[in-house]
Amino acid sequence: MHTVWKGAISFGLVHVPVKMFSATEDKDISMRYIHKECGSPLSYVRKCPVCEEEVGWEEITKGYEYEKGKFVLFEKDELEQLAEQNSKNITILDFVDLTEIDPIYFQKTYYLSPDQAGANAYRLLMEAMKESGKIGIAKISIRSKSSLAAIRVLDECLSIETIFYPDEIRPISQVPNLPEKTEVNSKELDMAKLLIDQLSTPFDPEKYTDDYRERLLEAINSKVSGEEIKIAPARQETNVVDLMAALQASIEAVKPIGTDPGTKATPRKTTRKTAAKEPAAKASGDDTDETPKPKRRAKAKKSEAGS
Repeated sequence: MHTVWKGAISFGLVHVPVKMFSATEDKDISMRYIHKECGSPLSYVRKCPVCEEEVGWEEITKGYEYEKGKFVLFEKDELEQLAEQNSKNITILDFVDLTEIDPIYFQKTYYLSPDQAGANAYRLLMEAMKESGKIGIAKISIRSKSSLAAIRVLDECLSIETIFYPDEIRPISQVPNLPEKTEVNSKELDMAKLLIDQLSTPFDPEKYTDDYRERLLEAINSKVSGEEIKIAPARQETNVVDLMAALQASIEAVKPIGTDPGTKATPRKTTRKTAAKEPAAKASGDDTDETPKPKRRAKAKKSEAGS
């Protein structure tokens, strides 16, 4: 894994040197814009609309638009000085229960490993958090972006998840067309609860698949092989007006559970056929790295503070 950050965790007077590694990876299939006439990939040009000339990176700085058309400018070293104070330290502010944090706050997960001679302090913090059942709320600065973060234990590893600040969460009051609070039909409510009960199962992330990515990889392989692509039309959804009938039909349809197109038939781990092979190598002369990567199973992400 590539180290994305290096510093230390501090709680009280305890100092734990750590390295940070990204715990997730984006599996989106990257596409490029291509000139239809000649088949060449397009490039983006940094051009000044006033000077009408291309601008090199050495001529570029950053600025904040405080009024329309008016900017205050910052040099790179000025921004680095502003971020320098917190850039190498993860300061734990409080310890809380994981259940107290709504999932809307979570952003991205990283793994932490001990650095240099920090193994003993790392193990001490991890064991103390496991036995207390608490997670740490900290502040961290990554790539000049300051974030709150939650430090918790995953298996035998400390992880840190960046979380939004409260003022970065949009209020629900801004959501349009929310239904007014009214009484629901008791029979429909009982049927809905029964449907939820029949669909309830232990969470197993291994059974969920990215169907769109698999279909796209298959289409890419077919095009590379010169095959004609045939896609079956999607089944038209019917607009069911009778809610009770829809609930009853849904309950009957979930026997057995696990037939949704986005899930596998069984919750336990099974040997799956390879969905789509890696597309053929690009023609020589194309030095871009846009080849879609084959699908790999994502690592399960535990939701408990300890394991």
